[in-house]
Amino acid sequence: MDDHGDGALLLRSARVAGRIVDITIEAGVVTALGPELTASRGAEVVPLDGRSVLPGLWDNHVHFDQWTLARRRLDLGSARSAGKVVELVARRMRTDPPERDTALVGVGFRDALWPDAPHRALLDPVTGGTPVVLVSADLHCCWLNSAAARTYGWAAHPTGVLRETDWHPIMEDTRKVPAHLLDVWAREAAQEAAARGVVGIVDFEAPWQLDAWAGRVARGCTSLRVVSSVWPSHLDEAISRGLRTGDPIPGTAGLLTMGPLKVVSDGSLNTRTAYCQDPYPGLEGTAHPCGVLLVAPEDLVPLLRRATAAGIDVAVHAIGDRANTLALDAFAASGARGRIEHAQLLSEPDVARFAELGVVASVQPEHVVDDRDVADRYWKGRTGRAFPYRSLRDAGAGLVLGSDAPVAPLDPWGAIAAAVRRSADDRPSWHPEQEIPFDVALAASNGPDGPVGVGRRADLIVTEDDPAELDASALRTLPVVGTMVGGRWTHRAGLEPR
Repeated sequence: MDDHGDGALLLRSARVAGRIVDITIEAGVVTALGPELTASRGAEVVPLDGRSVLPGLWDNHVHFDQWTLARRRLDLGSARSAGKVVELVARRMRTDPPERDTALVGVGFRDALWPDAPHRALLDPVTGGTPVVLVSADLHCCWLNSAAARTYGWAAHPTGVLRETDWHPIMEDTRKVPAHLLDVWAREAAQEAAARGVVGIVDFEAPWQLDAWAGRVARGCTSLRVVSSVWPSHLDEAISRGLRTGDPIPGTAGLLTMGPLKVVSDGSLNTRTAYCQDPYPGLEGTAHPCGVLLVAPEDLVPLLRRATAAGIDVAVHAIGDRANTLALDAFAASGARGRIEHAQLLSEPDVARFAELGVVASVQPEHVVDDRDVADRYWKGRTGRAFPYRSLRDAGAGLVLGSDAPVAPLDPWGAIAAAVRRSADDRPSWHPEQEIPFDVALAASNGPDGPVGVGRRADLIVTEDDPAELDASALRTLPVVGTMVGGRWTHRAGLEPR
């Protein structure tokens, strides 16, 4: 298995940064770029006829196995009420019930703005003794019927809606499918990602998928480069194996590398558990009116220090403004390197601290268009500093874009479109002052190799149109006709050699 194609390539008449050039590729590297280049002996010549060639796209935040499984489960994303969810579940129970002794799993409900509340009593009449586990779109809570509540030891729970750490063991259980099936489905998901121009992902699947990915690569899942994060429960193992962030994993031809330590410090906006300075409307007087802090500073700082001393970068999930302040404090106290994942609500002084501390903001712009109404309700008066991408960029912070799949689809074009225009429907852009230019959004999705040029790895894509000339709506459906990783085609549609 090689990281690069077996033969040389000449891409004829490619559009690169607005000009028409030829591109030669040998041993997985761009070797020349200019007009009317000569093909080397035996090279495959592919005429592009003015199609655009761009750096391959990275999705910098993915839960890959959950994305793989979500594509095959009951989709609840269209439901605008608990009652509608019950209708979808009832229909599935009639038309395609799960096998005996198997749970029905649905994914993607968003209850923050529903007129009614999820409750197990709503599900029981249509599900009977079949366990039902419904997973929220943000992956931070689940809704069980009574049969599932009994199965998982929550028979006495008043509603069947479990949040944050209470539901984590259930999440792990619902991911258990036969390994050979998951491998097949993962390969299909990876190929679909390649068809959208994806050459690499940062996988935050818990608790550590490094060895699983090594096995997949060995068995032919070679469409993507994968950076595999480790969670705190497996940090000691990673350290004992001497792995440092960026280390290539032997036997994977450079496709798999060791990633950062992932730490989830707070909850989410839709579940109303993101840890904020101010209470959520309607939660005043409850146990957690401002959300939930999942890792206290006295635990976070030593954890980051331990990872840093071992050469492992960190990626801290922080969504609420208070959680982001504490995460930045922990970076400052520990000297850690890395990123804050999400950075959805920031206090104004903290925007500048990202650049000052060298902390990258790893953001998911599709959440802007998905969550604008939820933010308007629960972060009312604060949305001017929600998803503040332009402010971060202007302050000098590094930005990388991702999807958080399955929270949003694994498709960087959606993230780019939402970053340049903060609306996915016919409504005006939401806080357009925080939009970023197309070239900034593209660069934040391009991975580590930079612009197309001589000497870079040939992780490239070919698009039918020049994306720089398209509006946000057209970006979402931009045809990708070719994707290559290390000079090896991973997706090819209508590009024939001549």
